[in-house]
Amino acid sequence: MRRVLVIGSGGSGKTTFARALAEQTRLPLIHLDALYWRADWTPMPNEEWDRLIEELITRDEWVMDGNYGRTLPTRLAACDTVIFLDISRYVCLWRVFRRWIAYRGRSRPDLAEGCPESLTWEFIWWIWTYPRRRRPEILRRLSELPASTRVVVLGSARAARRFLLQPG
Repeated sequence: MRRVLVIGSGGSGKTTFARALAEQTRLPLIHLDALYWRADWTPMPNEEWDRLIEELITRDEWVMDGNYGRTLPTRLAACDTVIFLDISRYVCLWRVFRRWIAYRGRSRPDLAEGCPESLTWEFIWWIWTYPRRRRPEILRRLSELPASTRVVVLGSARAARRFLLQPG
């Protein structure tokens, strides 16, 4: 594993998992949320974002966490390993609520300064509908990757912990 992409619903544990994997493998860590969002939750313009993604994926090694569906095909084509955290919506919602309590009104360490933690009905709905609206497309894309790309689907926190305990 030299180029690892970590994807999944909001609250699935992408950031925590990616951080642990990067530490274990000593690969550079890239948090897409920290790069995409500017102060006041202002998104990076598409052209600038596309250029940045192109620059990031050409690096020799990385663990990259984040969804960003528009650039997902580009990132999937560049990775040698993709880890899909296919976690229950109930667990994801619980984690997001816990995170909101912990960071409410402050920026999380994995986000740009000036992006205070908030919890919106839109985000809750996105997580709730993720299994029906987004998961099938993710699984389809993963099934179409070349055999040389390692695809790992982890369906629980326990499975994620076990994966991190595997040597190599």
